[in-house]
Amino acid sequence: MIAFPNAKINIGLNITSKRADGYHNLSSCFLPIDWKDALEIIPADEFEFTSSGLDIPGDSSGNLCVKAYELLKEKHDIPPVKMHLHKVIPMGAGLGGGSADGAFVLKLLNDQFEIGLTKNQLEAYAKTLGADCPFFIDNKPKLATGIGEVMEDISIDLSGYSIVVVFPGIHVSTKTAFSGITPKEPSYDLKAILLQSPKTWQGTVVNDFEETVFAAHPEIQKIKAQLLDLGADYASMTGTGSAVFGVFGDSVDINLLKGQVVFSSGQLL
Repeated sequence: MIAFPNAKINIGLNITSKRADGYHNLSSCFLPIDWKDALEIIPADEFEFTSSGLDIPGDSSGNLCVKAYELLKEKHDIPPVKMHLHKVIPMGAGLGGGSADGAFVLKLLNDQFEIGLTKNQLEAYAKTLGADCPFFIDNKPKLATGIGEVMEDISIDLSGYSIVVVFPGIHVSTKTAFSGITPKEPSYDLKAILLQSPKTWQGTVVNDFEETVFAAHPEIQKIKAQLLDLGADYASMTGTGSAVFGVFGDSVDINLLKGQVVFSSGQLL
């Protein structure tokens, strides 16, 4: 069976408090986009994981695809499989590609071997893989709180809009990104404003990590400015970076963004 794990962007990302367990509570909107990896799983005599496309650093035992398989195999009677991941979504970009891969393995195994897990059960398994993973089980626009695992549906009307994502190939250290964060409640109601036109978002809906990341990597800030100059109604860094996206109501010539990895989509999932 084949599936196509997709990326997500964060519209607004506010760190609201630090928890006793060391994690941080947040408020954000997760929006799936159709920048996709490709994942194939077939039965085999012994387990094997291979990959192509973008180079995946580290040992495969730490890959979320492998961890997802091991997690279900521990609890359910599933056979060995051969798993191949063709990696397209850049890593370390704040796009959730690795989390999507892990979540899609759970869904694919559940369907392929008729395990019978419900959406809630799949989300519970996904939560053990990472805070972003449960989102990709339902894979619909969500307003996220907690550490990202508490989600509610949100209807965002982006019909007629396109998303342009620019990845400059810069690795942003999560430690650096959090170093300048002072947790606080946002001064705006994210859910209420996202129900309005994207033309109203800029200057109000913010990513708290931008200030620290832009200071460390001014070239990321320049990309945001460039997207706004090209006519984006809204532009922001996603996650802790380094990808930046623009929401465009009018057509945009992405060739003006030469020398960078650019994804453009007129279709939202």
